[in-house]
Parts: sequence; structure tokens; C-alpha cells
Amino acid sequence: MVGKFITIEGCDGSGKTTQSQLLEKYLRVKQVPCLFTREPGGTEISEQIRKIILNKENENMNWRTEALLYAASRAQLVGEKIVPALHKGLHVVCDRYIDSTLAYQGYGRGLSLEELKRINYFAAGGLKPDVTFLLDIDPEETFQRKARQEKDRLEKEKIEFHQKVRYGYLELARLEPERFKIIKATQSIEEIHREIVAFLEEVLF
Repeated sequence: MVGKFITIEGCDGSGKTTQSQLLEKYLRVKQVPCLFTREPGGTEISEQIRKIILNKENENMNWRTEALLYAASRAQLVGEKIVPALHKGLHVVCDRYIDSTLAYQGYGRGLSLEELKRINYFAAGGLKPDVTFLLDIDPEETFQRKARQEKDRLEKEKIEFHQKVRYGYLELARLEPERFKIIKATQSIEEIHREIVAFLEEVLF
């Protein structure tokens, strides 16, 4: 049996990582075989690429360079960890995936969506998620949440950039409603977790 591939997406500060960690605890208690990972990162090579991408000193990074680094990190993660886990029957939960590239580098940076799709189809071998949870929240609110926190290179972008990213995510969800599950990230952490679990139990498990 091939496992299911689940991704969690959203703007910076939407609570993706927290929800991924809660879901991991829940599934382990349920004794559901699973692998949890993140992007960029998840393997030794991918984590090295992550440091380059998010380094605040790399302010002059070309946007195409940025997109290609994400794709390179993704290719390593998919080939080394995600595909082998799925073939073993494990469910895989990934904090960010290709939709992040389309939202950030496509809608946010203005790079060609079609080119980004081709690059990432190659990088990921055509692997698509079975379900994607989109934690939706107005970037104005996340900016307030993270006002005093240290920010990486992308988090330091202006609010207008993050508004474009949010619009991009919602547009992607509109185009693939059968894959996306939009969740209001203004809810409490517990409410969001319950909504994710209820959906997975009904649709996948």
C-alpha cells in the first residue's frame, strides 16, 4: 500500500509548524505510520541549501536563483525521503511544498508560474500531494504576531509582498478545490488542530 502525501501551507506566521507538530503527536498516539518533514530542508543536503536561502546576508540573491535553490532542496528531499517513505506505506506530512514556490516566487516575486511548474515537476518527479491544508490569515495579523521576533530573509519582505503571497495561495486553492482544504488560521491552535484531524479521519483514514 502506498501512503498518503499531506502538505501544510500558509503565509509566514500562520502556524504551519505548530500544526505539523501537533498532527505528528496525534498520529503517533494513533500508531499511524508516518514521516514528518519540512521545506526547505529535511535532509542533510537540503538543510545546507536552506541556510543559503534564508541567510539574511544574501539580500542580493537573484529571484531565479532563489526559485532554483528551492527546487534543488525539494528534489533531494523527495528522492531521499518522501518517495521511499510513501512506497513503504508511510503517510508523509510536509511543512511546505511546491505550492510555496508558486505562491512566493510566482505570485510574490512575479516569476512565470508555468516555468516554476515545469522546474518543480522535474525536481519532484511529478509528485503531488493528496491533500493540502492551507492555513489562511491576513499578513497584517502575522506581522503583529512576529513584530519582535528575529526574521529571516523572506520574512523581512514588505507587507505588500506577503499580501501577494496570500492572494496566490487562495488562487491556487480556487483552481484545485479537490486538493485544498482552507482553514481559518485566526482560530485557536486547538480549533485548527481539531479541524485538520476531523478532515483527515473523514477523507484519508
